[in-house]
Order: sequence, then C-alpha cells, then structure tokens
Amino acid sequence: MLAPERRTRSDVIVALGIALAVIVAVTVVWLRSDARGTTSVTADTTLPPLATSVVLPDALSAVWEFPSADSSSPIAAGNAAVTADGSDVVGRDPATGDEVWRYSRNIPLCGAIETWDRVVAVYQDNRGCSQVTSLVADTGGRKDQRNSDADAAVTLSADGTYLISRGSTRMELWRSDLVRTLEYGRVDAPVNPKKQPRSGCELLGAASSSSRVSVLEKCPDDASNRLTVMNPAPKDAQEPEEYGSVVLPDSAGARILAVSGEKTAVYLPAVNGTPSRISIFGGSGAGVVDYPVDGVIPEKSTVNADKNAITWWTGTQTINLRTSDLSPTWIVAGTAGPGTTVSGQLLVPVPNGIAMINPADGTVTRMIAVDRGEVTTPIVIASAGDTILEQRDGTLVALR
Repeated sequence: MLAPERRTRSDVIVALGIALAVIVAVTVVWLRSDARGTTSVTADTTLPPLATSVVLPDALSAVWEFPSADSSSPIAAGNAAVTADGSDVVGRDPATGDEVWRYSRNIPLCGAIETWDRVVAVYQDNRGCSQVTSLVADTGGRKDQRNSDADAAVTLSADGTYLISRGSTRMELWRSDLVRTLEYGRVDAPVNPKKQPRSGCELLGAASSSSRVSVLEKCPDDASNRLTVMNPAPKDAQEPEEYGSVVLPDSAGARILAVSGEKTAVYLPAVNGTPSRISIFGGSGAGVVDYPVDGVIPEKSTVNADKNAITWWTGTQTINLRTSDLSPTWIVAGTAGPGTTVSGQLLVPVPNGIAMINPADGTVTRMIAVDRGEVTTPIVIASAGDTILEQRDGTLVALR
C-alpha cells in the first residue's frame, strides 16, 4: 500500500500563488465588466394594460413631471412611461409617475429611445456612445446588449425595423436583437479598407425604413451636400450597398425629413432664387418631385413619425407628409410641435393647448386647453393610455 503524498512548503506556496492569480484575474474582469457600476432594479409585477379613452377631456392638467434630458421625444413603451436623464433610465406608472423600475450606469447616457416595444439605452465610455442595452418596457429587465465603436455623441432614430445610431463621422444600424446590419462612415480598424465608398465625410442626418436608409453627408471632394440611399441590411454589414448617391446643388442647410418605403423627403432651403422646398427622392436617389415651403426653417424644426402619420414642425407650422409617398397634404399654422396619432385623431401642440386634427384633411376638430406657462418649443406629444405625455425642453410632463 502506497504511502500518501506529503505536501512540501513549495507545494503550498505554488497553490497559494495560483489561487492569488485566479483572484486577481476575477477582480480585473469584474472591474472592467459592464456589471460593475450598473444598477438594475426590475419591477415586482408587470404594469397593468393601459386603457385609452376615445374622447379626451376639454382641458388637461399636469399631474407629474421629471427630467428627461436624454430623450428627444416622450418614451411610451409597453405599459410604461420612461424618463432618461443623466445616467438613469426609469420606468414609471403613466398615471402617477411612480417609479416601477430603474436601470442606471456609472457612465453617462448618450440617449434612449422606444422601439420594438422595448427601451434602448445607449451609454458613453472611452470608445464613444458604444454601450447599448435594450430593456423590457414593463419590467426593466435586460434583453439584449452590444458594444461597438461610436462617436462621442449620437442621434438615435427608429423605423420599427431598424434603429439608427448616427454620429458625425460614423453610423450603425441595428435590428431588434441589436445585431449590427450596417456600418457606415469612419472605421477604426477595417479588415478591408476599401469597403466604405467614401472617407472623411461628415454625417449630417439619416432616416430609414424597412427597405432603405438615406444619409445626408458632406464629403471633402464634393461641392455641396450628398444624399446617399442604401440597403439597411446588406449581405456584409461592413460593406454598404448603395442604391444611389447624388450631390445636391447648393444644399447648405439641407436636412433629411423622413424615409418611407423607398422614398426620401429632404428639405432644401432657398438659394440663388430657388425657393425653399421639400424634395422627394426615389429609391435610387433620383429626384422625383419638389414642393415649395414658405419661410425660413430654423434648425430646431423636428419630425415625428408613428405608424399612421409623419408630421414636420417647421418652427411655426406643422406639415403632414403622406406616409405612402411623403408628399405634403396639409398645413396647420401657429403650432408648437409635430403631431402624434391618438385614438384615430392627430394631436398637435399649440401655444395654449393641443389641437385635435382630422388626419385626412388637416381640419381642426377640437381644441384641448393646456396651461404650460413659459415653454421652449418644440413640444413633442405621445400617449400612454389615458395619459398624454409631452416632452418639453428636457422634461417629461404627464397630462390628465
């Protein structure tokens, strides 16, 4: 019978060294992980389904408000109203404003947006606005996550199929599981440096549909801004598939308004005797038709799109863009923001209330009084059941 092995002093030292190395490795992983510095408090129970009243009251009053500087429009996802501010994304009961879930990081928010019935939050680290998490709207539970190179500031937009994260030099599109479908612009470490069609361009604007993504960009070799129309999900996400790319003549101050189907609407300001206009471009980037627009449009003009309507607030008026071809069909003057569809009617903010508008012809059917006091425009509206939400200059306000 063999005698048991006896551990020597050197064996114990080696074992302790291995254990210490494992502890150090685990500590380093923890310190560098996304989990460190993350607070995720999920809801105990799912929020109840929201009921939407067919008839809104004659007057609405504010029942709660919270800062939400990192969202450009109200986030009404699932059965929750959501605020995004600083480093915190908070799901709230729309009726009371009570907090029901919270997701926080020890790094700043770049922005948050509702899409796919979830809330997508983008945070900034040393790679830019690169850390992305999608949250279940009713509970705040984490769904999908991704990390990728990004600019230090990004604009988020979504069409129901894809989400765009656009910085000034780089843009990505993601599908609902946050897998990247398109990379465009600056690439820090390209496998094939010639996959991108151009380099050194400034990305000025972008919008998408399920079949097209359009980018307005200023490139060093172009005399004016360029409109590029692409496949939002090419075979290789790192190799854009262009349907067309055209330099727009004298287009300083141009901006993309919307993409619907294969068409793109672009605002072109007046220049050299040519009036301001909405130009519609086809799926290959060719111009289709122009519609004149009165006045000078300020930078703070904004577009809001839902499943039933696309509206553009120019700074003084709201223009409806037909969803089928993006042609302007009616104008309501004296407004304070774009519109959103609630119970088959279009709600458009005006200085002292909300105008209820027939979306077919732009007729104002009712006026709902709202006392906002001094408010910076634009005001963007959404609904969460019987609660009307307004995004007002970095604050989310609930009206009932």
